Amino acid sequence: MPIIVLIGGGTASGKTYVTDQVMKRLGADRITHMSLDDYYKDQTNISMTDRQKVNYDHPKAFDWKLMEAQLLDLKAGRPIYKPIYDFKVHNRSGKYETIVPRELVMVEGIMALVNARIRKIGDLKVFVNASRERRFLRRLERDQKERGRSRESIIMQYFSTVQPMYEEVIQPSSIYADLIINNDDEISTLSIEVLTAVLKDFLDNKDQALNSCRIQHLDKSSKY
Repeated sequence: MPIIVLIGGGTASGKTYVTDQVMKRLGADRITHMSLDDYYKDQTNISMTDRQKVNYDHPKAFDWKLMEAQLLDLKAGRPIYKPIYDFKVHNRSGKYETIVPRELVMVEGIMALVNARIRKIGDLKVFVNASRERRFLRRLERDQKERGRSRESIIMQYFSTVQPMYEEVIQPSSIYADLIINNDDEISTLSIEVLTAVLKDFLDNKDQALNSCRIQHLDKSSKY
């Protein structure tokens, strides 16, 4: 049975970077990597103007039922047919990707630790932290280069919804993390090595590690 690792954190905190670094250290052949960004709701039936008004940093923007169902399939060792989201059109692209679970499934996204039902699927929960200033600068650069957004639209979205929702929803979800990684420059290197060592131990002692997590796991209720 695959080990499911949930990696949460604010936008541009470095979740994908941390995941990529772990994959380099443990071997990509042992790890399946997927992003929860692809589980934004299908918005085919609304106009582009209305799509641009959606708060994409609120839990209501996500298709939780599909996310849960597909993560449970992965946990059971079954492949899934995952939608692919297109940030340029604020909607699913209409294309799908077959995801095959390997020994370790690393699932990252801003909402990875927010929903209680999703948290129960994870065997290990990680929160990637970075300063507000660093997250903003990384987001500004990324969205201009990769998502075709204007500087003005990025700034407006960041301060109207991204940062407020981080403070209200995402940052509080860090209390559920088994491990917090501070991803500000050189600080992250040691944290990534610690995470890698933990995951290596999970892989080498899978049955014992999973049983330990089930016995010790305590969760709190969530309105999401």
